[in-house]
Amino acid sequence: MIGIKRLAQHLNVSIGTVSRALNNRPDVNDETRKRVLEAARELGYVANQSGRSLRRGQTGVVGFMMQTGHEITGQGDTFFMSVFDGVQTVLSRHHLDLVAMLCSSDEDSGEYLRRMVSRGFADGLIISSTQRVDPRIDFLSERNVPFATLGRSTTDAGQPWLDLDFEGMARQSIERLVARGHKRIAITMPMDDANLGYVFADAARETLKAHGLALPAESIIRFLPNETGGYAVAQKLLALEPRPTAMVLNNETVTTGFYRGLIEAGCLPGRDMAVIGRESPQSHFVSPTLTRFRLDLRDLGIFLGEALLASMPKYAEIYPTGTVRKVWPVELVEGESDAFRV
Repeated sequence: MIGIKRLAQHLNVSIGTVSRALNNRPDVNDETRKRVLEAARELGYVANQSGRSLRRGQTGVVGFMMQTGHEITGQGDTFFMSVFDGVQTVLSRHHLDLVAMLCSSDEDSGEYLRRMVSRGFADGLIISSTQRVDPRIDFLSERNVPFATLGRSTTDAGQPWLDLDFEGMARQSIERLVARGHKRIAITMPMDDANLGYVFADAARETLKAHGLALPAESIIRFLPNETGGYAVAQKLLALEPRPTAMVLNNETVTTGFYRGLIEAGCLPGRDMAVIGRESPQSHFVSPTLTRFRLDLRDLGIFLGEALLASMPKYAEIYPTGTVRKVWPVELVEGESDAFRV
């Protein structure tokens, strides 16, 4: 994937000639136009979205890229719908509209983003599900597309980002469980290379180490973000020898499935296993009540929308915050699920 400058260098012609050929201007001969278009296809040329917007005016659209698929669609929708509501609250102040960009889990996210950017349908983008190494960040930065990320990454282009306080959730959970006598504590980690999993695991490992305890590799249980994934986590946890006495779930979609997996095996949360998780609408209906981390997703969306607009020249004076990078706070709500002590 290359820009217009590198395409011109490859063809040994001027940027203006390439631009006129790509835009089907009449002042380019047919042979040159053919060479340019063929090279553009072969080399994966993607137009500079910022330049296009300047030429043709703004689209009035902000895109929000998220992953979809049968294994991740369900409770996760609640998370994103609340965030969308907050983002759109900000955008509507300026007569802008939020459009969800749904990338199937069967498709490469980089290729999907390249296709979307080439169509130039949005003035700015928000990308979620950031990976440990995320080429999408460099791709957007190189093309001067205004964007923000919901999540951090080791790939850093100086873009605004907003992320949940996964370090705080890990530290607070481990401290709470260790204070109740637990020494064998398990945690969950996404099946993919999502950066949040590494952030959470590193903080949990460091906190356990401070107490002279370890986090064995087998106590980090990978999961798919849905009820079935939670059920599978319970089965894997119960099969470990020696069995951990406590579990920290860092995803809100797995709780109901995890509870069912434990209870079917005769292991009751809060009585036989200490459990800490994240709040979701469904978590209010599990028994015993879940000790959980709560956050205001709509407020998070508002902050994220303002962070994106602050990075866009047209709105920078309205939101004079500069590049925003914030770890979003969470609140621990005590329930009965971690009452079990060792």
